[in-house]
Amino acid sequence: MLKIGLLGCGRIGQVHARSIATIDGATVTAVADALAMTAQSLAAGTSAKVLDSDALICSPNVDAVVIGTPTDTHYDLIHQAAAAGKAIFCEKPVDMSTDRIRDCIKVVETAGVPFMTAFNRRFDPNFANIQARIAAGEIGDVELVTILSRDPSPPPIGYIKGSGGLFRDMMIHDLDMARFLMGEEPTTVYAVGSALVDSAIGDAGDVDTAAVTLTTPSGKICQISNSRRATYGYDQRVEVHGSRGLLRAENMFENTVEVADQNGFRKAPVMNFFLERYEAAYRAEMTYFAAQLRAGETPTPGITDGLCAQILADAAAQSLAEGAPVQV
Repeated sequence: MLKIGLLGCGRIGQVHARSIATIDGATVTAVADALAMTAQSLAAGTSAKVLDSDALICSPNVDAVVIGTPTDTHYDLIHQAAAAGKAIFCEKPVDMSTDRIRDCIKVVETAGVPFMTAFNRRFDPNFANIQARIAAGEIGDVELVTILSRDPSPPPIGYIKGSGGLFRDMMIHDLDMARFLMGEEPTTVYAVGSALVDSAIGDAGDVDTAAVTLTTPSGKICQISNSRRATYGYDQRVEVHGSRGLLRAENMFENTVEVADQNGFRKAPVMNFFLERYEAAYRAEMTYFAAQLRAGETPTPGITDGLCAQILADAAAQSLAEGAPVQV
């Protein structure tokens, strides 16, 4: 039995707890959260013990830790978990500083512990299907990738102020997806952005509407479009154009029923929140993590993938500030 400790019992910790509950051969044995009531609430439905983070990481009854705490706590928790010899599953971003991520890489590699960065969208069944078919050569050489990601509404301003900005908070998923689908590292990043949804976001020094173009040494191009507002729901689409064809993943709808009448054809609304849209992806990534650990294999995306996505996010922020392409 793989024994897992959850660091952070908020929304994402609860998602991971539900996923682990569906996995044969894995269980949550301990939970920790800065808010005692939050930890107790999550533990109530399981046999997990409520511990503080230090005790959880050192517990002999924990084989792996899931880090779902605020980003500014990741650095210390990674160092502690690596020193304790625990396998690590860490939410994105690993850290807001690429230098600090590099420090984490050193301690993880020195300790020789497995590390997985939680880019859950790689495990979305449709996006994973596209990547597998690209790898099989179905559409030939990848030439142009288009990624659209738009939230139904912006998060609170308090969250925006501590998020690191749209590129590091929201688009980092899409930057990782670009690497996942292109099969080649982007070396040029050009970003544009505006605050069109909420002027308070602009006042906080961030943007809520942005587009980024990535190019690789061979000339492959990826276009990413982000918005903090989509009046029709949670918009998540991917298209990959290749030398022999095209692969496309459309939005997920509340149901597949379509109605036709004198007003035309109408479908159900798209799923309205990331928890519903990526429920299968969250479950698949945790199932994969547990399976890799039980098999003694190295999970991916790893900590270096977390670093690469952060480098691209930093470059996008720099490009927006300078109004020019940035070489990575």
